[in-house]
Amino acid sequence: MTDLGNTQFFKVDIEPENGVKMILEAVYEALSEKGYNPVNQIVGYIMSGDPTYITSHKNARGLIMRVERDELVEEMLKEYIRSNHWK
Repeated sequence: MTDLGNTQFFKVDIEPENGVKMILEAVYEALSEKGYNPVNQIVGYIMSGDPTYITSHKNARGLIMRVERDELVEEMLKEYIRSNHWK
């Protein structure tokens, strides 16, 4: 049984530079090229898990499905923290 009195730690392995960040960039670009709002579409995908939020243009749908949704959120949060100089 899990001890609910202690905080659990979640450790994420570091992705290589060409991993999640590059995939997000490629997907963002493909969505923009097709005239979609990339932020809305990526949020829709992350929240629902439905890959049809992502265009198949430039294999963006296939690319984004290579990574877990929590990895996408983690990468975006890390970039947000960096850009706001919190770290």
